[in-house]
Amino acid sequence: MNTEPIKDIVIVGGGTAGWMTAAALATVLNGRYNIRLVESDEIGIVGVGEATIPMIQRFNRVVGIDENEFMRETQGSFKLGIEFVNWGRLGERYMHGFGRLGQDLATLPFDQYWQKMRAAGKAAPLEQYSITRMAARAGKFMPPRFDVQNSPLRDINYAYHFDASLYAKYLRKLSEARGVVRIEGKITRATQRADNGFIDAVELENGTRVEGELFIDCSGFRGLLIEQTLQTGFEDWTHWLPADRALAVPCESAPAITPYTRATAHKSGWQWRIPLQHRTGNGHVYCSRFISDDEAASTLLANLDGKALADPRLIKFQTGMHKQAWNRNVVALGLASGFLEPLESTSIHLIQSGIQRLLDFFPDRGWSGVDRDEYNRQSRFDYERIRDFIILHYHLNQRSDSEYWKECANMAIPETLRHKMDMYRSRGRVVRVDNELFSEVGWIQVFEGQNMPIEGYHPLADTQSEEDIAEYLDSVRGVIAKCVEVMPSHDAYIAKMCAAKKM
Repeated sequence: MNTEPIKDIVIVGGGTAGWMTAAALATVLNGRYNIRLVESDEIGIVGVGEATIPMIQRFNRVVGIDENEFMRETQGSFKLGIEFVNWGRLGERYMHGFGRLGQDLATLPFDQYWQKMRAAGKAAPLEQYSITRMAARAGKFMPPRFDVQNSPLRDINYAYHFDASLYAKYLRKLSEARGVVRIEGKITRATQRADNGFIDAVELENGTRVEGELFIDCSGFRGLLIEQTLQTGFEDWTHWLPADRALAVPCESAPAITPYTRATAHKSGWQWRIPLQHRTGNGHVYCSRFISDDEAASTLLANLDGKALADPRLIKFQTGMHKQAWNRNVVALGLASGFLEPLESTSIHLIQSGIQRLLDFFPDRGWSGVDRDEYNRQSRFDYERIRDFIILHYHLNQRSDSEYWKECANMAIPETLRHKMDMYRSRGRVVRVDNELFSEVGWIQVFEGQNMPIEGYHPLADTQSEEDIAEYLDSVRGVIAKCVEVMPSHDAYIAKMCAAKKM
């Protein structure tokens, strides 16, 4: 096997995926590789991935990003979770908050004692045992206080909302300062080697030929290399996730910047609300079999915080993934690798995990097939498990007001999700497989928020008396309430630490 290092890396496409990749590789590879990024100002980016999950903090640390500077530059706000409105039954709402539920007691996780007491009618709603959910409800925010022992203030976990186009600009500046060369131009075609079909260059409209050894396809839905050139094939999941369009529009900000994303279910889809410092991002994800584009736009515009700042922009998509994320010498990241709607804010995380996986299995000129296959196996696992979690939100609804929701409730689901639901129905138990993205706490909050019935709880919960558990639950709830009282408001924290200049 040829173990000589590759030297030339070409990233095709900018946007969030391209510039996250450039920033990470420039930082980790430390100037030992030639990294070029090809993008065209003529080609817009989708740019709806403005909400994230907590793992992005890890990416920012690796790249060396100062949080307050990053928040100022991207007009960002903080995110403690996602509020879901009308997903179980009309008029109901719940939150999927980050971080833990309750505190440990004896041998079982907190939720099993809560299940026991709920069955006895002696437990408060689940959210009252989560500091992030209670802080979100109160409009409060602060980062975790690791200097305070045995306190829920240590358990605060959070992510960000930010302007995706500003984030890409911020990462571009950082990447170019670390040696990444940006090439402006529109790619007309890619050429392949005759012997093995590997990409050897991309050619631009102006005749420039950009040669490379490793190509990273960040060209969005177009999939210029992974699909248009290598014809990798696409696995369609619209039979499970039938939404195929989104309309996106910014609007004026609400009086207060809420520290959470909101997903509101409508008759034929759902609407996102993402609060930033300078505006609120909104979008309507829907299925075109059940509603026209004009009707979807009317629904979106009728449910904004304030005046729309642009006309709604239509985005057509197909849910699914390419059959290989790594094919020959091309690794696809972002929308070029697949698409899962942004219901749980996983789009940017999938870019991040793909970058980390590329670093884990970084190739040399031997191009190990074993490494490539393992990369693809892990990538598929990520997509499929996130897919199942998103399907759960649709399938576990009790709405009867539209054919769309009735179809979602009655559809066949993947066996992996069926098993997860059966396990929870039996004893309120979530089994996490191979460190899949969403933890037990995430699954529990959706199951409970959307009224999943259970037949029992763990029998070892009965080793503790109801009196002892009730005292324990009351203590947890009381301490969390006191902690939330001392937290600053989300607006106050932003004003003090990371307020952006007025645009």
